[in-house]
Amino acid sequence: MSLIKEVLINKRTDLNPVWIMRQAGRYLPEFRDIRKQNPDFIKLCLNSKLSAEITLQPLRRFELDAAIIFSDILMLPYGLNQKVEFIKNIGPILGELDLKVISKIDEIDFVEKVYPVYKAIEMVSRSELVKNKITIGFVGAPWTLLVYMINKQSPKLKLNDNFFKDNFLINRILIILEKFLKIHIKNQIENGAQVIQIFDSWAGLLREADLPNFVYIPTYNLVNYIKSLKIPVICFPRGIKNYKNYCEIVKPDAICIDYQVDPLQISKDIKIPVQGGMDPKVLLTDKENIKKESKKYLDIFKDHPYIFNLGHGVLPETNPDMMDYLIKSIKDY
Repeated sequence: MSLIKEVLINKRTDLNPVWIMRQAGRYLPEFRDIRKQNPDFIKLCLNSKLSAEITLQPLRRFELDAAIIFSDILMLPYGLNQKVEFIKNIGPILGELDLKVISKIDEIDFVEKVYPVYKAIEMVSRSELVKNKITIGFVGAPWTLLVYMINKQSPKLKLNDNFFKDNFLINRILIILEKFLKIHIKNQIENGAQVIQIFDSWAGLLREADLPNFVYIPTYNLVNYIKSLKIPVICFPRGIKNYKNYCEIVKPDAICIDYQVDPLQISKDIKIPVQGGMDPKVLLTDKENIKKESKKYLDIFKDHPYIFNLGHGVLPETNPDMMDYLIKSIKDY
């Protein structure tokens, strides 16, 4: 069994497996070479051969314990026929949201549209590079996808003031999202994903009172579904204040924490395996600091089932040598 599954399933505390969010991508020169020739990000995600190649690039360089498929959470709205494009220095921009169009889409249409993602997962899971490791599939959480679909862009600054005004639209989309997220998850698993991570990147936008309707219940339904397929599920509700509540209600197999959370408090409050935590900006400093900060997390969770990761994705300006140093420090711990 892979080290990550040993931690997730058997709750082992004597292992320090490591994988890194956004380990495949912008900071690697070999990725940038591919990107230069493939400026359309969505088309790149739908090129099974290149997507599989990009997924495997960091495993050639570093002693990582998992491959995470090179794709995007916005493949879901794309599969539902909402226009999605990525604009340089701006991020994702989505087209008009037409409920009539989205409501007409069936499972066959959706799977056909995003099928190259599943093909890429299959190619990765068959690679020699992931022998004794795992392939991770992922989805965006319903709330985060809802935000992108209605807001039509990243809510980095704030949500549109009228975001909550159309209750019918919100509830209808949440029902559609649950249906197609389950389809998306099932196809990833059938093609070789052995763990699923649910990214709720914008969970931190909500007031505590709104979490049950928009985060807890929709995510719990997905977690339950993934568990019914006998696959471990990791949840990453970035920016929420109360991870303990989240774990007790949503019941994931592991919780991924962001870098604004006190890891010491988490180690006291949370019984399930923990993943992540370190600020990606640490990788922009020096080796001494990288060793100190990574050791802090490894020390705090030394008697707790723990998977080393960052509290967010690798930053594009990260030097791959620093990443190499980080991973070797963890393996030598």
